[in-house]
Amino acid sequence: MKLTRPILIGILNVTPDSFSDGGELQTPEAILTRVREMISQGADWIDIGGESSGPRSVAVPLEIELQRVIPVIEAIRNESAICISVDTYKSEVARQAIRAGANIINDITALRGDPEMISVIKEFQVPVILMYSKDPTARTTTTLKDYEDVILTIKSFFEERIQLLLNEGVSHENILLDPGMGYFISGIARYSFQILRRLSELTALGYPLVVGTSRKSFLAGVSGGNPLPIQEREIPTVVSSVLALREGASLIRVHHVGYGRLAIDTFNAFMDASSL
Repeated sequence: MKLTRPILIGILNVTPDSFSDGGELQTPEAILTRVREMISQGADWIDIGGESSGPRSVAVPLEIELQRVIPVIEAIRNESAICISVDTYKSEVARQAIRAGANIINDITALRGDPEMISVIKEFQVPVILMYSKDPTARTTTTLKDYEDVILTIKSFFEERIQLLLNEGVSHENILLDPGMGYFISGIARYSFQILRRLSELTALGYPLVVGTSRKSFLAGVSGGNPLPIQEREIPTVVSSVLALREGASLIRVHHVGYGRLAIDTFNAFMDASSL
């Protein structure tokens, strides 16, 4: 995927138990209202998830995930051509989502959750986001995992996953990478900040990098004292997103699209000024 400017991904969780906004969107009307709001605020694409993956979330049967996701994609497609990714590790959800109008697969297991996902990618020749996670399953834990070198661990993981796809004939152009962040990395916050500081070592792999710091756990303690509740992490989200862009991220993934748009626009203004 060739990108000439930073891309803003708006997160649309149609789940009752998402760590950040679970249960907010319970009717088709509420979902479409949120989608229209995201588009009007400047989202470049929308990432739709029908199964939560955070700590203490539970697995969702295939039929339930399809019921949550497919009608939403169809409704969006009835009124917008905006890019849509489906956040799923299930090959059948991905297959039906693409047929309904989705453009990209966002697999948080990096193809470990369902071996048939590669077949879907090859069948439809669509881009896929490979995300690093310390946990091989579709849901993460609060484990305080330690790393000797967190970037080298993630880089090695990506290299193995990329080679798997290339060996299957998937185009280089259809691969994007996501370093995970927050509990997907560890319950120890400093590792997520280390990733932000060293993102250029991951962009050196030659693939667009998706970074989603939005409201993540590692931002809760930035000010010391009482941890920030989820809804008070928007400023740290904006700051960390801009830092990610500065270090080479191509796409940022956020819950609050309006703030994300301002973050990217401010970053673009900063970069444009350097060429004057």
